[in-house]
Amino acid sequence: MQDVAINGVERLVEEEKDQSLKTIGYKILNSERISFDEGVTLFEKGSLGFVGSLANHVREKKNGNIVYFNRNFHIEPTNVCVFTCAFCSYSRLYKHREEGWELSEDQMMHIVKSYDGKPVTEVHIVGGVHPKLNLQFFINLMKKIKAHRPDLHIKGYTAVELDYMFRKAKVSVEEGMQLLKDAGLQSLPGGGAEIFHTEIREQICADKVDADGWLAIHRAAHKLNMHTNATMLFGHIEKYEHRIDHMERLRQLQDETGGFNTFIPLKFRNQNNDMSHIPESSVVEDMRLYAISRLYLDNFPHVKAYWPMLGRQNAQLSLSFGVDDLDGTIDDTTKIYSMAGSEEQKPSLSTAELVALIKQAGRAPVERDTLYNVIKDYSEEDLAALAANPNYN
Repeated sequence: MQDVAINGVERLVEEEKDQSLKTIGYKILNSERISFDEGVTLFEKGSLGFVGSLANHVREKKNGNIVYFNRNFHIEPTNVCVFTCAFCSYSRLYKHREEGWELSEDQMMHIVKSYDGKPVTEVHIVGGVHPKLNLQFFINLMKKIKAHRPDLHIKGYTAVELDYMFRKAKVSVEEGMQLLKDAGLQSLPGGGAEIFHTEIREQICADKVDADGWLAIHRAAHKLNMHTNATMLFGHIEKYEHRIDHMERLRQLQDETGGFNTFIPLKFRNQNNDMSHIPESSVVEDMRLYAISRLYLDNFPHVKAYWPMLGRQNAQLSLSFGVDDLDGTIDDTTKIYSMAGSEEQKPSLSTAELVALIKQAGRAPVERDTLYNVIKDYSEEDLAALAANPNYN
């Protein structure tokens, strides 16, 4: 089946009438890196079928038929934030904090303890930038989490949160990352990247950490042997060249450090924010974006579709367009996308439901930990038996 699929992609490339696309197609089939201009050309000229077939070829070459997921839960300490990002439907300015929420250390530990006895492997901590929830607050929180449940992997804090924490604490990026690692932080999520290009960043998130600052924090984490993720917010006012510029900067840092695990394109949602007048991108454009991301970021092991943002059906569709990871089971505590109008207003999937979703797409579901070590292969599991087992709900 693999040879037939490859031959099919080769035929598609050979039959392509546009010479520039044909050249790009052969470079990809030969595992050669495509250039900035070629990345833009894929956006300008590449059909969904063309880029999708190539991306699926690359995805299967890297990861076979596997779709990864993990069993995690989210803690969102606050949606109170000192920043004013135009695209954000989630945060409330500090001066309007009565409209938001602020969790205490005890409340967050209560969430952690509610998962005692459940085989989750990761807690994901991310939220707004609250001036009172400082570096020492989160150091204390992580020490308590680790003391209570040492096996739980702590993935936390966007580069935006970290930049503010470090500046407020008057420590360097390197010092701050070391302090957090010593307290129990093990990896970083990819949030806050948005679009790196200054022209766009000044219009949508001018007051928070810039591209160089975001990259510097992830570089520092990589140097401490901490793996991180990377995101890109797409489908708003950016142009194709801004998308490729963003991916190019990520690709260069990955060449330097090798510390990124996965790339996560995040679809702009237009409800309840200052960019509500901008229409959302189509599903076709979303899938082209996933596919071209897989083709351009040749040194990233994984591309993830964050299903609470896309909706479970579109996330399932993305598995044919370069995606090999659907994030995790999560639960309905994550509000960042539900507040912006995503299809998933109560984003929660049991392990059994996520396994079924992946199997329906003809893929092999594999549970992983945060660092992509395999925990369990579910490809041969009986779905009815899995659904009936309380450990997988």
